[in-house]
Amino acid sequence: MSTAPPRSAAQRERHTTATLAARPAATRGHEAPLNAADEIRAYSGDPDFMATLARGLAVVRAFTQQRRPLTIAQLAGKTGIPRAAVRRCLYTLSELGYVASDDGRNFTLRPRILALGHAYLTSSPLASSAQPILDHVSDTVHESCSMSILEGGEILYIGRSRAASRIMSIDLTVGSRLPAYCTSMGRVLLSGLDPAELAAYLGRVRLAPYTAKTQTSTAKLRAIVEGLRSRDCAIVDQELEIGLRSISVPVRDARGRIAAAINISVQADRVSVADMEAKLKPHLLAAAHELGLLLN
Repeated sequence: MSTAPPRSAAQRERHTTATLAARPAATRGHEAPLNAADEIRAYSGDPDFMATLARGLAVVRAFTQQRRPLTIAQLAGKTGIPRAAVRRCLYTLSELGYVASDDGRNFTLRPRILALGHAYLTSSPLASSAQPILDHVSDTVHESCSMSILEGGEILYIGRSRAASRIMSIDLTVGSRLPAYCTSMGRVLLSGLDPAELAAYLGRVRLAPYTAKTQTSTAKLRAIVEGLRSRDCAIVDQELEIGLRSISVPVRDARGRIAAAINISVQADRVSVADMEAKLKPHLLAAAHELGLLLN
C-alpha cells in the first residue's frame, strides 16, 4: 500500500482555505468559522486520511474547558458532526475508558484522557524542561509567566508558573486555550507563520471583540503580526480582558523558527506598557534563549 507523505502546515492551511472558499458567501468570514466537520471534509479524497479517527478526536476536543457534561446533541452542534457519528465516537471512547456517562445521555471525560496530554508533556524536551525556567522568571518579577504553542488557531498552554495574585477572571493551567489574535503569545506565534499560512488563518478567524480595545480589523491585525517579524516582543494591552496586559517573546529553534512563545501577564493599573518593555522584556528574552537551547 502506498503511503502519502505527511502534509506540511501550509498544505493543511490550503485545504482549510479551499473548504472555506467553497462555502456560500453568506456563511463565510466572521459569521461562520470552520467547525471540526468542515476541517475533516477538507481532507476528502486523501486515501490515507482516517476520517473516523479525526471525528473521534474532534469529539474529545469539544470537551475542552467545559465544566459540565455534554449531550450527543450538544457535541454534534459544537463539532458539526452528525449525531449518529458522535454516538459511535462516544461509545468507542467509553469502551476504551476515556469517556463516561451516568445516565446514557450526559457525557464527561474520564481521568484516563490525561495520559494523552502527559505523553506529549513528557516526550517534548521543551515542555518537560520549561517549568524551572518559567518558575525562575515568575519568582524574579513576581508575576505569572507562561509558555504556549499555536494549535488550531488558538494558543495552547504547555507551561505556566502562576504568581500568588490572580489577575484573570479565568484560571489558566497547562492545557488551557485562548484565541491567538488578541493575546500577546498568539501574535508572536502568528508572526512565525509563512505568508500562505497567515493568509489562511486571517481568512477564517472570527475577530470577536472581547473588550472595547480588541483589534477586530483583519487588515490592522495583519499589519501588527507582520510587524512583529522584525521585533523581539509583542505587547497586548487589555484586548483579551480589561485590566490585563501581557508581553511575549518567541522561543526559537536552531534554525531560527518560532517553536513557542513565553509571556508575563500583569495588572494594567500596576505596570505600564513602558515598564513592561523596559523591566520585564529582558527577563523573557533571557528565558527564551535558555529554552531555545533545549531545541538545538
